[in-house]
Amino acid sequence: MDLLPAEASSEIVKKHRFRSLKMVDLNYEEVLSDVPYGADYGKLDNGLRYYVRLNSKPKMRAALALAVRVGSVLEEEEERGVAHIVEHLAFSATKKYTNHDIVKFLESIGAEFGACQNAVTSSDETVYELFVPIDKPELLSQAISVLAEFSSEIRVSAEDLEKERGAVMEEYRANRNANGRMQDAHWLLMMEGSKYAERLPIGLEKVIRTVSPETVKRFYTKWYHLQNMAVIAVGDFSDTKSVVELIKTHFGGKVSATDYIEIPKFLVPSHEEPRISCFVESEAAGSAVMISCKSQVDELKTVKDYRNLLVEAMFYHAMNQRFFKMSRKKDPPYFSCSVAADVVVQPIKAYIMTSSCKEKGTLYALESMLTEIARVRIHGFSERETSVARASMMSEIESAYLERDQVQSASLREEFLHHFLRGEPVVGIEYEAQLQKTILPHISASEVSKYSENFRTTHSCVIKTIEPRAAATVDDLKNIVLKINSLEEDGNISPWDEEHIPEEIVTLKPNPGSVVQESEYSNIGVTELILSNGMRVCYKHTDFLEDQILFTGYAYGGLSELPENEYFSCSMSSTIAGEIGIFGYRPSVLLDMLAGKRAEIGTKLGAYMRTFFGDCSPTDLETAFQLVYQLFATGVVPGEEDIKIVMQMSEESVNAQERDPYTVFANRVREINYGNSYFFRPTRISDLRKVDPFKACEYFNKCFKDPSTFTVVIVGNIDPDIARPLILQYLGGIPRPSEPILKYNRDDLKGLPFTFPTTITREVVRSPMVEAQCSVQLCFPVELKNEKMMEDVHFIGFLSKLLEAKIIQILRFKHGQIYSAGVSVFLGGNKPSRVGNARGDISVNFSCDPDVALALVDLALDEILRLQEEGPSDADISTVLEIEQRAHENGLQENYWWLDRILHSYQSRIYSGDVGTSFAVQDESRIEVRKILTPVTAQQALQRTLPFPCKKQYTVVILMPQASRFERLKSIITDAKVQVGFGGLVVLGFCIWRYARRSSES
Repeated sequence: MDLLPAEASSEIVKKHRFRSLKMVDLNYEEVLSDVPYGADYGKLDNGLRYYVRLNSKPKMRAALALAVRVGSVLEEEEERGVAHIVEHLAFSATKKYTNHDIVKFLESIGAEFGACQNAVTSSDETVYELFVPIDKPELLSQAISVLAEFSSEIRVSAEDLEKERGAVMEEYRANRNANGRMQDAHWLLMMEGSKYAERLPIGLEKVIRTVSPETVKRFYTKWYHLQNMAVIAVGDFSDTKSVVELIKTHFGGKVSATDYIEIPKFLVPSHEEPRISCFVESEAAGSAVMISCKSQVDELKTVKDYRNLLVEAMFYHAMNQRFFKMSRKKDPPYFSCSVAADVVVQPIKAYIMTSSCKEKGTLYALESMLTEIARVRIHGFSERETSVARASMMSEIESAYLERDQVQSASLREEFLHHFLRGEPVVGIEYEAQLQKTILPHISASEVSKYSENFRTTHSCVIKTIEPRAAATVDDLKNIVLKINSLEEDGNISPWDEEHIPEEIVTLKPNPGSVVQESEYSNIGVTELILSNGMRVCYKHTDFLEDQILFTGYAYGGLSELPENEYFSCSMSSTIAGEIGIFGYRPSVLLDMLAGKRAEIGTKLGAYMRTFFGDCSPTDLETAFQLVYQLFATGVVPGEEDIKIVMQMSEESVNAQERDPYTVFANRVREINYGNSYFFRPTRISDLRKVDPFKACEYFNKCFKDPSTFTVVIVGNIDPDIARPLILQYLGGIPRPSEPILKYNRDDLKGLPFTFPTTITREVVRSPMVEAQCSVQLCFPVELKNEKMMEDVHFIGFLSKLLEAKIIQILRFKHGQIYSAGVSVFLGGNKPSRVGNARGDISVNFSCDPDVALALVDLALDEILRLQEEGPSDADISTVLEIEQRAHENGLQENYWWLDRILHSYQSRIYSGDVGTSFAVQDESRIEVRKILTPVTAQQALQRTLPFPCKKQYTVVILMPQASRFERLKSIITDAKVQVGFGGLVVLGFCIWRYARRSSES
């Protein structure tokens, strides 16, 4: 007799499919198939390979790519950077398309620039990617024709190249920040002695500025041979044969311009002695240690090779668990540390360890990292550590198997890219799941431990420290290497000391609550429960992903309610509590308790709300709800060591922010636009010294104590028959305090002291920089009237996309002065009341050459004013509508989108107890705005929501490098001549700004 309802029974069957998956008979010498699983795979007569696969996630979309086995390592000295320039030129002009018409066409069908049309150049390859709708017969053919243009028809005229230099230069400049310099320095150290060391993809500034069209054309025609290329198409096609025919139609007649030249192989020499370097970077976010050990790329040809890959992956799991636990011990050597591996160039794989540590702590960090690896070589991992790693990997493959029919097309595209570019087999998730289920239980702790041999300092090892101020020396690092080697040889490293791990998260299960009210909202497919403890729970079942349930709980009342003397302590409460452990256990203990489970919970304290959020597998929903119960039922008590670590990390973070020019810039933007309130002021060391950790923990405990203040929304593959008892047990079982705690009415919340300047404010923030950087933020106040709120919220969303597209067209495509631009909207300038106007701002952000920043600001203002006075074109509106519609269609198939929309329906000012009606009103408002959005209504909305004319009220803040003493002296002399030279400055400004016309691809 079946005691479960039919629906629950079928769900149980689904959940046990992986557990009932048959093992395979292992033959370790068996060769993995070279034919990619699930693909229509072949080769045209001209040498081009193709991969086509059907995939319905997302619906009526296709992920396309043109992969080219051509990268920067093929460049000659005078070509350094040309591979990347070719990639840029592809989107600028081809035989069929000119003046970025490719970008305009793709945007007109809803493929947004950057997100859906992009490209990347690396040392060994260049990949062009498109993500396009295919709900109209001609769209797929047109998109494939674009890739065909890239393969052999990129135009390289003098005019095209001049227009593109600026965008490439801006990308080059952006790469010359602290992170870019540190990465480049490590790359040079790793690749020393090989051509790779001298062929960074971004190239040389001299080449970018001066390379001739002939040189670029010669590189393109020499290497862009069809035998070096593959086309990949994964999407919601009716069949693969018709797609293959389209590829043949657009590519079959292509002929490479030159004879085929085999791609040469470039070796990276090995070395026994470690290469050691101390890198000082004054703008570094903190101190760090990087250890890389190089080896030849392992072959992945047989089942035995695949098994070795699993053993290696288990090593990383186990080692990272140890490093995390080390970072949470008394007087930790580092704040974080991790180990991984990556194929850095075609012949070389790097085994990489990285850690971040306190200032002047790099020697201690390095010693600990080398000691832990040596400890594994001597004593190995314990059976328990190995079991935890195995359980984690089994959980990962189970999730992948359950969602094998729901994989996004872009993910499958990546698999085929790796097959073509790296020769990695694509065997299909079903077979991988069978292999892992069969192999993982038989991998021993000793096998896993042996992978520590890859991290010996005699194995082509590179060790680098990064510090904002010099503390360590090369000799210091060498001595530590010798010390640990000696300790290991003598066996003087003790075994790992394991912690006690409790068996159960909730030791005493709570008494279940009950449902006091239940409502169904069929228009959005949700059920709402009011529980006996006052908590409101809303859930929606979806079938987008088999192994995903998302949830968020929120309550009104946050940091805006606090007086200034408590603000800094309480604003750090999440950070402090998180380090101690917010679920009744230390993070290092909880990590082991959750091994093999997929349940992640986090918290956030904002100005007006406090929230918890989670992501879990349906099979681990009970675990997730147990963690939520623990969040409310247990208190956080600070210990002396916990506080010491947290405050040390916070001080390091504040010091790093003060060194970072971009953080200094962002802080100043916030102060200018939102006022000099303590809510918006950057945290300083003096503020940290006022923090009371006991007050912080007390506040955190209060924030998550009263369940009656919370609304919880759950979206995903939730089976109500299984989930409802768990909801009642763990959410309904949270005890309700006798008196309300932090219970607020949304209309009575204290608003933040938001005061946007009433006139024009222009300010240059000058900051010390190693290399010149420049960032611009142009900001306008926004006020949406209560009576037109629903309509204008949607209008402002459309207008932000319109402004972004137009500014990119002007500053990048027309004048070639920027790489990218962004437009963002902030509407949190006042409390989330159901009455009154909504205030905030809309900001335009871009980086550029410091010499032309002011000219570009004026160009952006001119364009926004033109849109206010003349309105956009019909084509502009059509493109914005198409991009929004495509994003909306994608969102309808995603759990995150539904979670966000339902939360917004509860938090909307029109919500009055009926979430279905609130959702419907917002949806109808969007549809109505789409109907009425025309050039005229867009123009009116720009006049209504922004200051009109826009030039009467705005702020512009520009980050500039700090002038040298000579430049400051020169500026003083110039000031004395300013009246005489004003006319000359106008001419100079015009010349500077004509100087670097350019454009780009991504």
